[in-house]
Amino acid sequence: MSGGTRSYEMARRLAAYGHEVHMITSDRSGPVSGRWYRTRESGIQVHWLPVPYENKMSYPARLRAFFRFAIRSASYSRRIKADVILASSTPLTIALPGVWVSKMQRAPLVFEVRDLWPELPIALGALKGPLIPAARLLERFAYRNSSQIIALSPGMKDGIVRAGYPSRRVHVIPNGCDLELFQGASRSGRRFRDRYEWLGERPLVLYAGTIGRINGLKYLVRLAFETWKAAPEVRFLVAGDGYERRLIEALARDLGVLDRNFFLSPPMPKADMPELYAAATMATSLFIDLPEMWSNSANKFFDSLAAGRPIAVNYQGWQADLIHETGAGLVLPADDVPGAARQLTRAIFDKGWTARAGSAALQLARDRFDRDRLAKQMEEVLLRSASRA
Repeated sequence: MSGGTRSYEMARRLAAYGHEVHMITSDRSGPVSGRWYRTRESGIQVHWLPVPYENKMSYPARLRAFFRFAIRSASYSRRIKADVILASSTPLTIALPGVWVSKMQRAPLVFEVRDLWPELPIALGALKGPLIPAARLLERFAYRNSSQIIALSPGMKDGIVRAGYPSRRVHVIPNGCDLELFQGASRSGRRFRDRYEWLGERPLVLYAGTIGRINGLKYLVRLAFETWKAAPEVRFLVAGDGYERRLIEALARDLGVLDRNFFLSPPMPKADMPELYAAATMATSLFIDLPEMWSNSANKFFDSLAAGRPIAVNYQGWQADLIHETGAGLVLPADDVPGAARQLTRAIFDKGWTARAGSAALQLARDRFDRDRLAKQMEEVLLRSASRA
């Protein structure tokens, strides 16, 4: 499916290691039926509850969806006997069924923090007034009732430790690179380019992911506009959907770049990502200028590494440090789009640089972010928690 695939990728590996894995999740696509149903996917026993959800929803509507799933999954999950429970957040409300089932079954809870809640929604203004202390209370409740915590970045670990949780029980296991999926994708990239007259042999800058408020894709539209002035042959493609898709489309139209050098396509499932990245000259991971986002562990960053494509980001933090350290891409200024366009244009037409950056990206994927290696680390955390129960 489109969207984040971390839970699936980790779960199928745990199943392959010989563990019995049950995944409690939501079917976001259909109407609220109130009825659970089950499937078996890659050795995982998946339990689905239809709860409509999409990035286009308002914050109150999204919160209602989160709580609906939390309440229903708490009562359902207690039926499944477990030795250890992994609750993966966002949102923070996933702690409610996680802790409940942990107490009911007297099984240890491992809590996975994929974004720093509530710091991020507070910074965005999504949580206000009395919701802020309630969210802080829920955060402390989640950490206090966890035997171990998995954080997706060093910055997330720092935030968890600041909240009072022991550092020795926080394990950094970032998002990973699915190297097997992206191997040998060059031919499919050629086919992708041949399908579109607007692309052909031209350089392609790719963004593949959610078009939400936090992603700040107005930056990419303005980058396309500035790049057009000096290098009109460079193409920009956004493959995704979300709350700001219409705003992005309208801005691109107003600036005169829509379907000129800036193009939009629907989101794609993970299985189609290799073709998309193989066609790209450079990929991007973008956010609004918000320090709370510097600890992110976005899938698109790691997909770019796995595909051996230079990655451009417009934020600071641990990923920017990796780029500076290895030469795997560009760190573009968030507050200077014309300057970013000049930097990108110089890089994308320097074939020596793109080759070196792509090789550095792939080496980074192999050395530090191979999903198989990270799944083994997760297994160790889960086994450690289960053995101490």
